[in-house]
This record gives sequence, structure tokens and C-alpha cells, in this order.
Amino acid sequence: MIFKSLIGAGLLCLLLALILIIPGNIEQASIPLILFFVLIGIGFRGFERLKGFTYTTMIFAGVTAAMYYPEYFVEYKGYSYSNLITPLIQIIMFGMGTSMAFKDFAGVIKMPKGVFIGLLSQFTIMPITGFILASLSNFPAEIAAGLILIGCSPSGLASNVMSYLAKANLALSITITAISTLLAPFLTPLLMKLLAGQFVEINVLDMMWSIIKMVIIPIGAGLIFNKLFTGKAKWLDDSMPVVSMAGIGIIIVVITAAGRDSLLDIGGLLIVLVFIHNVMGYNLGFWISKWLGLNERDARTVALEVGMQNGGLASGLAKEMGKLATIGLAPAVFGPLMNITGSVLASYWHRKPPKD
Repeated sequence: MIFKSLIGAGLLCLLLALILIIPGNIEQASIPLILFFVLIGIGFRGFERLKGFTYTTMIFAGVTAAMYYPEYFVEYKGYSYSNLITPLIQIIMFGMGTSMAFKDFAGVIKMPKGVFIGLLSQFTIMPITGFILASLSNFPAEIAAGLILIGCSPSGLASNVMSYLAKANLALSITITAISTLLAPFLTPLLMKLLAGQFVEINVLDMMWSIIKMVIIPIGAGLIFNKLFTGKAKWLDDSMPVVSMAGIGIIIVVITAAGRDSLLDIGGLLIVLVFIHNVMGYNLGFWISKWLGLNERDARTVALEVGMQNGGLASGLAKEMGKLATIGLAPAVFGPLMNITGSVLASYWHRKPPKD
């Protein structure tokens, strides 16, 4: 009953916000809007089919707060919160490593065709689609480059979760995520140089090192930790998903606050283009996989791997490039959006068992 009441209270807050916004009192709608997302997010916890949206709803609450009160999320007494992004990503990647095992990389031997098609799709569909959208967007160069950056990034753990929910091939999903992450230090900088070089200056070696220190080293440490202490540190196993989600949330809020002015100018169109990018990844990943001979279960897996990118890594690279408030905007929008679309798609496929 309490969860229904919270959702009801949240909807009342939304109504109040709309009453304020319609006549033009947008600034006064800040608190009702923030409360709307917080209350329905907590309320969703009481419903099995909705609780998966709690995290994304809380992200929207944070983003709304950052848009209205950016000064609280940019710095504190001269300390820039953007300095937290790289260590947070390293913690998240360490957590990713602790959830994996060396055997996950052996999937390339057991399922070579699926892995090859998945990796080929991952590093062609999303980078090229990002480049096309960036070229058509008429955005400032650095913001356009962010669309390409998110497309050139590997997949992340979110795709593994969605593959499980979608009754796809979880083992294939984990393997593609693992191998694409290992390839990222080489392919992401090279693809960025090729596709985004006309928008911003890309230093390939610097970007390679950034990915190695943010992703490869922490994941390697996590893999070793998992090998040595598997089953002996349950508190870590339980806490890392929460820490990772909180870390991603903080990164998104900090980027939103830093790029608030740009978002106010181009936010609506950026959301539309990011949505197209994401959905094209799902569709092209699925149908190209089917065309190349994968069964439906594996094609679903590739679709989710292609459509769901590692937004945290992309955000970290934007920070390392010193372009957090511009190049970092598309990854910040992509993260919450892909969680919504991925959840909807996974729920749809969950109700439709694969035909083959």
C-alpha cells in the first residue's frame, strides 16, 4: 500500500510541476519535479515489473537537480567533482572484473561465429551510425564528436543483465563484453581518429593509455581478485553492483551539471539522436546477425551488445580529453536512455521465447 501511495504522491508532484511550467514558471517547478522522480522511483520498488526502473528514475532525479542547481554539482570549495570521474570508473571496472572469470574469455573458442559477428557488429554499426548522426546533427564539433565516441566504445555489464532478462545467450553476451573491452584500447582510439578526427583532435596514444588505466588494469585486478578470493568476500560481491550503479549515477550528474548550458540549447535534439543511435544498434545488430546465420537467441544477444554501450568509459575518455562538458554530453544522455530501452526490449523478448 505504501508503494502505491508514494507513486500517487509522485504523480501529484508531477501535476503541480506541470501547473507551474505551463504558464512559464519553470524555475519554481524544480522541487516538485525532483520529488516526482524520487517518489515514483521508490514506489516502483513495490512492483516486480517496475522495480527495474528504479535506478533509471533516480538518475533522472539527479539529472533534474543538476539542471536546476548545477552549482552544487560542479565543485566544492575549489575542488572540481569532475576529478572523481576517472577513479569512479576504475572502481566500476574493478567491480566488472570481480564479476567475471578467465573462463569467460574461452567463449571465443566455444562460440566463434557468434563472438565474431558480435564484435564485428559492435565496432562497425555503432561507430558508423554515430558518425552519420554527428554529420547530420549540425551540433558544435565537440558535442557531435560525443555521438561518435559513445558509438566507438565497447559494450558494458548492462548488456549482460538485459541478455539474461531477454532469455538470450548469456554466455555469449559475457564473452562479447569481455573481448570487446580488451579490444577497446586499440579499436576505440583508431575508430575515433578515423571518424571523429574531422570534429576534434584525437591523440591515439593518449586515448589508448587512458583506456588501459581506466579499464584494462582495474578489470585485470578484478579478475585476479575473483580468482584468488571467489566465495571468500561475499560483502564485496554484494556491494560492488550498488557501488557501480552509484558511481555511474554520480558521473552522469556531474557531466549534466558541467554541460548544463549546452544541454539547454541542444538537449531535445541530442536526446532524439541518441535514441535513434541506440535503437538502430538494436535493430541492425539483430537483423545483420540473422542475415549472417545466427539463431534468434544469439541474434538477440548481439542486438543488446551492439545497442548498449559502456557510457562510463566514454564519459571517462571525455574527461581525460578535457572535454567533459561537450564530448561527454552524448554518453551522459545515452546511459539512462539505453537502460530504459534495454529494459523494455528485454521484457518484450522475455515474453516471447526464441523460435530456434
